[in-house]
Amino acid sequence: MSGHSKWSTIKHKKGAADAKRGQLFTKLTREIMVATRNGDADPEMNFRLRLAVDTAKTLNMPKDNIERAIARGSGVGDDAAILEEISYEAYGPGGAGIIVQALTDNKNRTAAEVRAKITRASGNLAGAGAVSWNFENKGLITVKVLEGDPDDIALEIVDVGAEDVEVDGDLVQVTAPYEEFAQVKTDVEALTGIAVEMGEVALVPTSLVPLDDKAAMQTLRLLDALEELDDVSKVYSNGDFSDEVMEKYASDD
Repeated sequence: MSGHSKWSTIKHKKGAADAKRGQLFTKLTREIMVATRNGDADPEMNFRLRLAVDTAKTLNMPKDNIERAIARGSGVGDDAAILEEISYEAYGPGGAGIIVQALTDNKNRTAAEVRAKITRASGNLAGAGAVSWNFENKGLITVKVLEGDPDDIALEIVDVGAEDVEVDGDLVQVTAPYEEFAQVKTDVEALTGIAVEMGEVALVPTSLVPLDDKAAMQTLRLLDALEELDDVSKVYSNGDFSDEVMEKYASDD
């Protein structure tokens, strides 16, 4: 399982704790706004917006909030905001690459906050392209198996065009080619006995950087700290985290 797939699974398992943070709806609102601004206001005509709305619904964001975010992204109303998409590249403890994606109305504030978190964790910022060359755009889908054998479900998902599947208990982490992601997600949603709990376009590493247990735990804490920043939407890493470290991290409060 790739470093990011492991991270996605851990974040899913810790989702109940994350959902208690007041930032959750703010981050969802920003993603919906930017997806709307950069495409059609109809989720059926705008796949990025469809993903954002599906995620918001999965995380119990009220319908009124979703509709208000779409309106703001369309430039409707006095509270319409201008958000910029910006990425930062860095190296974390142990040398693993990190990509931070942010949606912000103040680039200087966001840059300072990201830099502070990375420096405090003994990492360092890198130039554009220093890390991103090692990542590819993929579609990631988290599937919860409600009925049947997860291994059998995984085989069905492969048959509808998945590039890779990983079974973790009753969860199946699905990787799909970026260009075919919309169709694969639609086909997976049509399968019986499952619930699609998350779908996202993600940067997946093509190779991983081995980390010892100490560096791995430090890197995971840094990834979490970065994701807690209000302006940060997504964080990716090519750290190779052992199953033992991931289990210990998942069990930590």
